Amino acid sequence: MSLADVDVLIPSSPEEATRAFGDGEGITVVAGGTIVVPEISYGRLKPTRVLMLARSGLDRVTHDGGTVTIGAATPVTALEALDEPLASAARHVGDREVRAQATLGGNLCAGPGAETPRGDLQAPLIALAARVRSVGKGGEKEEPIEEFLGDGGGRLVLDVSYEGAADAAGYAAAWRPHVHHYTILAVAAARRGSTVRVAATGVGPHAVRLHAVEQSGNPDDALADAQPADDALASSWYRARILPRLVSQAMAELG
Repeated sequence: MSLADVDVLIPSSPEEATRAFGDGEGITVVAGGTIVVPEISYGRLKPTRVLMLARSGLDRVTHDGGTVTIGAATPVTALEALDEPLASAARHVGDREVRAQATLGGNLCAGPGAETPRGDLQAPLIALAARVRSVGKGGEKEEPIEEFLGDGGGRLVLDVSYEGAADAAGYAAAWRPHVHHYTILAVAAARRGSTVRVAATGVGPHAVRLHAVEQSGNPDDALADAQPADDALASSWYRARILPRLVSQAMAELG
């Protein structure tokens, strides 16, 4: 495949991006490109139509009353100053260069890598009860992030929103020392009033909400909702051993 064979679409507004994406058939979306571009370079992905979001206007963070809305093309570095536990997770995505280029939408839509988990921002967004606004087949839709992650993708994320800072938040992670700082496993927790939400990333193809832990308060119940797998970073046995410990650490920060 040569570049001459690729139809490149460069929308200049969210509306143009929506029209260009259509139902998503045959479209490869590129925002920061930290995941997609290497896949193209290695020949594992051979797009014929590419939708570039760099000039789409989807790179803004807005505050309206108590609601925080983050555009899909917002770089991860911009999230480091937002609310916990999202800020802590953002500070540990890749390295500084990756964080400057990678985007919220790319991280949210990242499927599991061939050798390592992805989607570090998914668990803190679940903990914050975030909602995802997307377009694709069936038109525009807004839904809880857990439902979006379970849909299997195929939609264009426009933005993600949540209702401001939680009363308390916690984040705990296990990392493998590397130039890109890979996350083996991470747990995010947030409390609003008497409601506690807990989620983990690195235990499956996408982050999962730990309902059993929320109901019982017992970190040992984490494996009721998580199914750790083997990969290049760690074994399923290791993840199963440390998951309750990370849950305990994150929940301890809730006070």
